[in-house]
Amino acid sequence: MTLEQQITTLAKAAVKALYNVDAEDSQIQLQKTRPEFEGNITLVVFPFVKTARKAPQVVGDEIGNWLLGNGEGLIARFNAVQGFLNLVIDDAFWVKQLEAIDADDNYGRFQSPITHHQSPIGAQPLMMVEYSSPNTNKPLHLGHVRNNLLGYSIAQIQEANGWKVVKTNIVNDRGIHICKSMLAWLKFGNGETPETSGKKGDHLIGDYYVRFDKEYKAQITELTAQGMDEETAKREAPLMQEAQEMLRKWEAGDPEVRALWEKMNSWVYAGFDETYRRLGVSFDKIYYESNTYLEGKSEVEKGLASGQFYRREDGSVWADLTRDGLDEKLLLRSDGTSVYMTQDIGTAKLRFRDFPIDKMVYVVGNEQEYHFKVLSILLDRLGFPFGKELVHFSYGMVELPNGKMKSREGTVVDADDLMDKMVEDAKEISKDKVNTLQGITEDEANEIARKVGLGALKYFMLKVDPRKNMLFNPAESIDFNGNTGPFIQYTYARIRSVLRKAGEREEKDGEILETRGLDPKELALIQRLTEYPAAVRTAGEEFSPAVICNYAYALACDFNSFYHDLSILNEPDAHKRALRLLLASNVAKVLRSAFALLGIEMPERM
Repeated sequence: MTLEQQITTLAKAAVKALYNVDAEDSQIQLQKTRPEFEGNITLVVFPFVKTARKAPQVVGDEIGNWLLGNGEGLIARFNAVQGFLNLVIDDAFWVKQLEAIDADDNYGRFQSPITHHQSPIGAQPLMMVEYSSPNTNKPLHLGHVRNNLLGYSIAQIQEANGWKVVKTNIVNDRGIHICKSMLAWLKFGNGETPETSGKKGDHLIGDYYVRFDKEYKAQITELTAQGMDEETAKREAPLMQEAQEMLRKWEAGDPEVRALWEKMNSWVYAGFDETYRRLGVSFDKIYYESNTYLEGKSEVEKGLASGQFYRREDGSVWADLTRDGLDEKLLLRSDGTSVYMTQDIGTAKLRFRDFPIDKMVYVVGNEQEYHFKVLSILLDRLGFPFGKELVHFSYGMVELPNGKMKSREGTVVDADDLMDKMVEDAKEISKDKVNTLQGITEDEANEIARKVGLGALKYFMLKVDPRKNMLFNPAESIDFNGNTGPFIQYTYARIRSVLRKAGEREEKDGEILETRGLDPKELALIQRLTEYPAAVRTAGEEFSPAVICNYAYALACDFNSFYHDLSILNEPDAHKRALRLLLASNVAKVLRSAFALLGIEMPERM
């Protein structure tokens, strides 16, 4: 039973004994004691003032005295300030909490989630989290990095909250953008491959996407110079006409086009896999648009037949959403080719066929909020019961100091290049640290730099409220001071160093802990540790890894304050030394657990 639960039970008993009132749980309002007052937890007594017919100060004193006499040693003392009863919890309680944390291998994780409507009674509810969603015409970039890190962390956090999570990806492997890269490679590639170029496959294909855009713009310029208006030139440019024809051939199953598509996509997938592996994210199930769009087209045709959708004179199929406060949405082009919405309808159908999903979460940027509103409405109209319950986790965009990324102009910051830079920066910074990386091999030093560099990147991306746009600053993210990943990793490594030294000295003090006269720094640190499960729960409810980041930073700050003021290894009192070693060990345990939820590895040495 948590402290809050124990105080709630005692407070209800106090109100019943003192005022003969059966208090509701909602009336027991607890909060953290404000720093200017002594106490660990505060009970708001205003809800009972009217019933008691006494002043708030008197009610606070009466409840406080009752808790002191009936709390079985839980309450050490109290002070009542107006309608707020500040309770000081007995030191022995905090030590028991510390021992319980140490003994719990799953501390912070919830094993008994509520049962949801899709799952059989008693079964673990299933959440599917979709993230990444790359196009096979270019490598993953900085925007994808935030998407992947958010998606993976959300999945880890929801698992910690008792969900069974299926991590899924939809690869956009067909469409006009793919044909652009294919066509450019045919025209300008001279048979170049990842092996002959020495480039990752996704980077190679991305180069040809940029090449298409360059040549396409040149054709538009030439046509407009001949007197054609710009919009017509965009449609009539030979390259665009050829790309559209290639798309039609692809959808018709042309063997040459399909063979080229399979070859070039295989290069891209190999590149994606390498990037995902370095980034530390993974998927349980991958869907491909090339397999799902036909399911979507079939559903659109059914909707057309049932009158849910309509066909225009040019043959295109549309949905009228004006009665839902939106506009009209294209579902099939006049040439019969499908759009993203069609694919997403098919993908949703297949997913709910493949898994007993209780909650479907799409991790997609806020630029697509309209898209997911429409998807939810269309699925509902098509008769899918899950349509209205889809969750669009809408997150903000990533910006650079010099503005937003534009992939078609070739100015994108590739995920691979970004990770390389972060690891190199970590290597450079470590050279300037005193007593850093002494007595280890070059391979070990490189591994530490990898963990620190990628930890800096991940933490900086995740510490910001996910719904806000953010400015990514590599130099700020790698700083060993302040609210950064390396600062928390360094705190962890410091604790591990202390514990190794304690082991070398063969400390045998762990059996008897000091339970009286705890220092305020010790109490604050233990109390912070007890808040970890609540932080995990809140992060799950809000779909926010930032909650875990904020908690880990606060815990690291508390430990460093404790470490600065109190000796651990050189403490002469064996019982105090044992307590502080256990306290340090639990801080390391919780920091490691928290960072695992963020997908960040902890170095044992720094």
